Amino acid sequence: MIDTGQKCDVVILGIFVADLAFSARRMPVIGETIAGSGFAMGPGGKGANQAVASARGGAKTAFISRLGKDDFGEMALATWAREGIVTRISQSENDPTGAAFIFVNDQTGDNAVIVVPGAAAKITAQTVQDNAEIIENAKVFVTQLEQPVEAALAGLQLARTADTVTVFNPAPAEEFPEEIYALCDYITPNETEAASLTGIEVSSVEDAKRAGDALLEKGVGTALITLGEAGALFHNRETSQMIPAISVNKVVDTTGAGDAFNGNLAAALARGEDPLQAVRFANAAAGLSVTRPGTAPAMPTQKETAERLSRG
Repeated sequence: MIDTGQKCDVVILGIFVADLAFSARRMPVIGETIAGSGFAMGPGGKGANQAVASARGGAKTAFISRLGKDDFGEMALATWAREGIVTRISQSENDPTGAAFIFVNDQTGDNAVIVVPGAAAKITAQTVQDNAEIIENAKVFVTQLEQPVEAALAGLQLARTADTVTVFNPAPAEEFPEEIYALCDYITPNETEAASLTGIEVSSVEDAKRAGDALLEKGVGTALITLGEAGALFHNRETSQMIPAISVNKVVDTTGAGDAFNGNLAAALARGEDPLQAVRFANAAAGLSVTRPGTAPAMPTQKETAERLSRG
């Protein structure tokens, strides 16, 4: 399943999980059973979602990960084949492919998630070194924290050495080495993650700017702090600008919005868009994604996002 001869614009390191999504009015409490209003199973995992978002967003995209040899693994491979994603995948005979429980509030679209990475928990720095060439030849490298942090660090170090633009999505909010900050051309936390990283509670744009300053002091190039329906703050030493989100008629499922943002940001940067315009494109894609159920299946195409942007 490994493609050894392709050069890609965007390379993403992360995990795949099978999303098992349950819809209901609320979460049950311990010991309680409630009736749900819906169920769906589909492809997920932050890195895998971002790869689909990047590919649909117009970039030739490669994904580095690890799967089990099971039905969920076959789902992953079939998804990437449909999307034209170059696969740099190893498969375990003994470890299962990851899975995620997703609760979706059927009134608001808000969500809560439990992720078990399965085979992807054994992604290592060596996994990254085995894929050094495709990372070095990429325009943009993206990673997160669902796979072991040693692999994320190795990928960012390799990309930085090769002058590949780095995008680090510090999600979920796990501890990581301080040296990662200086390897980030862009860091993309949401409000909760920004607060965890900086100790600054983020409940307003001014709070986000203070958190952004703290991230710059740690060595980050640009802090992109996503603020849900308010949009995203673009913050570096030259510019601090709030990029508003697009308006939508109805929010269906917010689960993959951050992944839509990160994947489309990478795609836009890879094709040479101005960084502020790349954030506008990413915001629009994220806005479209929440109007649809699911994670990877909800990602819009480049044409859909461009058309939505053209309407203002």
